[in-house]
Amino acid sequence: MDMVVQDPKNIPLELAGAGQPEKCVKCEADLQKWLRSEAYYDLIGFINGISTAIQGKKNSDDLYISPQMEKLLGIFEKLNSMVDETPPTDQPQRFGNKAFRTWSRKMNHEIFLILQSCIPSEKCTLVTELGFYLSESFGNSVRIDYGTGHELSFIFFMCSLFKGGILEEKDNVSCALRLFNTYLIFVRRLQKTYRMEPAGSQGVWSLDDYQFVPFIWGSAQLACKSPITPEKFLDDEVINAMKNDYMFIACIDFIKQVKTGHFAEHSYQLWSISAVPSWAKINSGLVKMYQKEILSKFPIMQHVLFGNLMTFNPVKPGTTISSARLGFIQPAPPPNKMVATNSLVSENAVVEDKKVE
Repeated sequence: MDMVVQDPKNIPLELAGAGQPEKCVKCEADLQKWLRSEAYYDLIGFINGISTAIQGKKNSDDLYISPQMEKLLGIFEKLNSMVDETPPTDQPQRFGNKAFRTWSRKMNHEIFLILQSCIPSEKCTLVTELGFYLSESFGNSVRIDYGTGHELSFIFFMCSLFKGGILEEKDNVSCALRLFNTYLIFVRRLQKTYRMEPAGSQGVWSLDDYQFVPFIWGSAQLACKSPITPEKFLDDEVINAMKNDYMFIACIDFIKQVKTGHFAEHSYQLWSISAVPSWAKINSGLVKMYQKEILSKFPIMQHVLFGNLMTFNPVKPGTTISSARLGFIQPAPPPNKMVATNSLVSENAVVEDKKVE
């Protein structure tokens, strides 16, 4: 069988070769290097730092949106226009509409120039690395699938925006509740429009076919002054009332749209989570699960790109996971002892695997 590769990137000539990222996890042994890399520490610090920033906040709140954030949000207006121009083809397959490949070619052809127009001119040397992270976050055009590895690429993109000084501490909340949420809404459109297959899903034993991070950040939103207890998040009335306010609830709503049958039968892990007594414990447990089930898996990490912003270089001895280097005021502790203001998670909070009898 002939080997098929992803659509090539259309990098502007003036940017070609400038900071192009590459794959670094090439064998199982490289996973340990990744887990001690600067990129890994920055990533966990970023996820924990954003969790701290969005406690008690809703997607629908009147948030501060910087001029730079407005420009980044505009990327999705252009990407949505490309979807409008690329309707699905009439074909019999249940999964994988081939029109996605046409959309992907258009996206790869335009994304670097679109991104270049959205960031400060003095940051143009960062466009190549950022563009690769962004373009890899929408799914695979050969397999026509999407999964947590593609989501991770977008987290790399957002983290790099802070590391590169494009976004600042004042953008913390809008980064999650506007930029990332807009990304979620867009990739859900791709999934439904082109009937994209889940990439590497473990079926009923996975947290979700497509996403993971919105459950972490969504539980962080609900961990402070939550209007509901975890046992209520599967109620249809709660979902209809709160899906526009909280990422976690919006994820549950999407699952119910695309799957049929009893929730416990197709989403057992999430159903089990409803038995955990607090959102704080859910949040702590999901971070640990993300590290174990996503960030420590070779089939996922072998596809991840690393560059100058998200570097594969080893951390210095004694380094702790912290978001301080990303522009956050408050450092985020290691994930096993995630402590945040307003008591997001108590210092020794541990989420055990819950099984509902």
